[in-house]
Amino acid sequence: MTGEKPNKEKLIFGLDIGTRSIVGTVGYREDDKFIVVAQRSKEHETRAMLDGQIHDIRRVGQTIGEVKEALETAIGQKLKDVCIAAAGRVLRTITTHVEQEYDSEKTIGEEDILSLISLGIEQAYEEFMGFNRSDIKFYCVGYSVVRYFMNGYPMGNLEDHKAKNIGADLIATFLPDDVVDGLYKAVEFAGLTVANLTLEPIAAIQVAIPEKYRMLNMALVDVGAGTSDISITQGGSIIAYGMIPMAGDSMTELILQHCLTDFETAEKIKRAALTEDIIEFQDIMGLTQQITREEVLEVVNPAVMQMTGQVSDCIRELNGDKPVSAVFVVGGGGKIPGYSEALAAQLGIQKERVALRGEEVMQAIEFLESGVRKDSLLVTPVGICLSYYEQNNNFIFVTFNEQRVKLYDSSRLTVVDAAIQADFPNDGLFPKRGKELQFTVNGKSRIVRGLLGEAAVITVNGQEADIHASIHSNDVITVRQSTAGEAASMELGQLSEYKENLTVLLNGNRIQVPRFARVNGTLQSKYYVIKEADRIEFLDYCTVEQLAEFMDVMLTDDMAFYVNEARAGKDTKVYEDFAVIWRQEAYRPEEEEPEEDQWEEEPEEELPEAGSVPEKPAKPEKPEADGELFLTIAVIVNDRPVVLSGKKSYVFVDIFEYIDFDLSKSQGGGIVTNLNGRPAQYMENLHNGDRIEIYWRK
Repeated sequence: MTGEKPNKEKLIFGLDIGTRSIVGTVGYREDDKFIVVAQRSKEHETRAMLDGQIHDIRRVGQTIGEVKEALETAIGQKLKDVCIAAAGRVLRTITTHVEQEYDSEKTIGEEDILSLISLGIEQAYEEFMGFNRSDIKFYCVGYSVVRYFMNGYPMGNLEDHKAKNIGADLIATFLPDDVVDGLYKAVEFAGLTVANLTLEPIAAIQVAIPEKYRMLNMALVDVGAGTSDISITQGGSIIAYGMIPMAGDSMTELILQHCLTDFETAEKIKRAALTEDIIEFQDIMGLTQQITREEVLEVVNPAVMQMTGQVSDCIRELNGDKPVSAVFVVGGGGKIPGYSEALAAQLGIQKERVALRGEEVMQAIEFLESGVRKDSLLVTPVGICLSYYEQNNNFIFVTFNEQRVKLYDSSRLTVVDAAIQADFPNDGLFPKRGKELQFTVNGKSRIVRGLLGEAAVITVNGQEADIHASIHSNDVITVRQSTAGEAASMELGQLSEYKENLTVLLNGNRIQVPRFARVNGTLQSKYYVIKEADRIEFLDYCTVEQLAEFMDVMLTDDMAFYVNEARAGKDTKVYEDFAVIWRQEAYRPEEEEPEEDQWEEEPEEELPEAGSVPEKPAKPEKPEADGELFLTIAVIVNDRPVVLSGKKSYVFVDIFEYIDFDLSKSQGGGIVTNLNGRPAQYMENLHNGDRIEIYWRK
């Protein structure tokens, strides 16, 4: 190293984990330059990576560890956090538009822009999952903002502008879980933590195509060992990126077969052909052989033509089925003679418009170490470091009930997000009711809900929490499932209707008689335990005989019965406010006047015939749910009225039994539950007229 000291600003550590080698870069940004403090590289001893994807995690992790140790020695300090880039054969991109509306005009700050981008990434993921038909789990590994909008008009930068509405066109990239997981495990094997994850095409363009050139419709092709990464610019932004699983190794494999040698020797022959006319090597038989530069180029030409054809097709597809105006080529694979010319021919543009970029792309890069040769091979390693400043894109890992769970870090993660990712049953988060009891009372349905069980017991890092608690990297989350309460149970006497007595005038005295009930056609006492589907009928009358039983009076054959002064029998029905008299047979109402203490003065009227029952006076019908046990309330849920009935009181979690709200799948960044304009507690009591909001955060 030179005598210069690194900037006291935090050093950024970037790793380019390539198919052929691993390059580690440590540096910092200062003004418009990136200062490289140290850089080390090491080739894989075996083919531990193919087509940009890790096949042997342990071996790749060991190589990363060796590069890390070499850099620590060079800079004199330990490295813990690292920025990496992903590549792979199965790449998917989604372009989406997202907007954020404010209540009133405001000055747009950095947080507003970051929030907008976060919403865009979440929206892109939802769109991608909408058409993903494979069983492979994908993750977002990179994004680019194509353009911003302010109040509907395109803008280059939103910060410090006043706006009521902001928006963005954003392109997000997704790779399979095994690609992402392999990278993280290899890095962890080396004792490092990922600080930022980007995509190799995005990293390369940070260096190779400065912003002043991005107004042009250009393509950057980074030809590595296993993949060729492609980015497209236009109008000042990156509008698309992709990759093909074919690069320098495809040429090396043809040399291997032609020269009958191992892969490492074939790779040396390919590199030597760039500068030497005759290359000497040893084949697998141990014989010394020679091959000319022209012969090497002839051998690799089929791979060059196939590769440039695929790159050309990819560029056209990404650029709206048309060629770009110009192409910059970087990376070792693109240095092979004839590559640029072949790509120009495939695209149908002038060969001068396809240029191999070298040292000139490194003008904004300064190396503190002496003897470092600026080369386009360093584009991606430096771009990975620069991506740290442009975007903060990462996955976090948490432990959920001893299971390691990976989450895309939207900066708004909660316990619910971890539970969903861990396939934890949704009903295990919320208290469950016991089995309900359904029956009918006087022909109308009645439901008694089971008792509410215990809520889930949640802790985050040993501290009590709820489902809305925020979570962060390496948090330890435990959730003990909620329990189901006891099944609903009720006796006949607990029904409000049972407690409504009949008032009867018996032998001149007013008495209260309990109502009688039939269950499935049979009279039952108040101690009868109601069963599922029972048909309960509360009678608005009692018979003379039932009245006697209630009064503990023994009815004999020599007794006479009168209801409302009409001769009656034991089975005669007695309704509310009816007058009943029973006497010995010798008693004749037409011969004797009733004693003063037995009768209330009544207006004279014609007596009905014996055994007849006067029409019962009409009574106002009482609301079924207004009794002591059952309460009916009306609340407003998402601007729609919802009626709750069938119990004494209600808590917030009860509302999920009355609305159609699917908790099994995440529809956004978490569940919002508000009661009267504030965050709700799930066991909080509800009252008539309460206003409730329940929705997935976007």
